[in-house]
Amino acid sequence: MSANRPRNLAITLLKSVIGYPPAKRLVVQSLGLRRIRHTVVRSDTPQIRGMIAKINHLLDVKEVSE
Repeated sequence: MSANRPRNLAITLLKSVIGYPPAKRLVVQSLGLRRIRHTVVRSDTPQIRGMIAKINHLLDVKEVSE
């Protein structure tokens, strides 16, 4: 494996956004998550990590190689 190879994150929504503030709902929507147990793959960037940090109690995050 190359050290310069970009990493990806598999992000899964585990909990509903019902009852959470609109700002957190927008973060879920911005990540591309639509429903519970929906998984998306995003590149590992500081912007994505910041979004994950805001709603980490709703998510499961794993590193994947693609």
